[in-house]
Amino acid sequence: MKRQNIPFARQLRVTATDAEARLWLHLRNRMLGGFKFRRQFPVGPYIADFVCIDRKLIVELDGGQHADNPADERRTRFLELRGYRVIRFWNPDVLSNTDGVLEMILLELQKAPHPSRRREAVVGRVRGSGKENPHRLSLPSSASILSIGPSKLSGGTA
Repeated sequence: MKRQNIPFARQLRVTATDAEARLWLHLRNRMLGGFKFRRQFPVGPYIADFVCIDRKLIVELDGGQHADNPADERRTRFLELRGYRVIRFWNPDVLSNTDGVLEMILLELQKAPHPSRRREAVVGRVRGSGKENPHRLSLPSSASILSIGPSKLSGGTA
């Protein structure tokens, strides 16, 4: 099944959204904490926006069409059953608060890959509803974003 997704994954790399392109600038070439990411990478029948295979972490960027989408829940369950952690960010958050998104990704990367196949923490809210979303992370406050700075996010020194 993976082979069938390769041409589609290649096409998605060429037609990246603005948010995907911006985040990729910070994830490529091990720029975030030395962790290797792949973009638009096939995982089973799905294509993950960004995946760090070593840490079993998938980062998904969502537009408005993903709010309360049952297909996203099925996809997340499939990926988690294969041992991946899935975190999601809204496209506007990536564009307006890139440093905060990078900080949240780095925090997830620094956690040990979870041995269980189920995510335990419930964080964030599904946009437009009162329901909790166990996969969408809340961004840090602007005060903590300012204190971390881009050089620390990429693993460099200040």
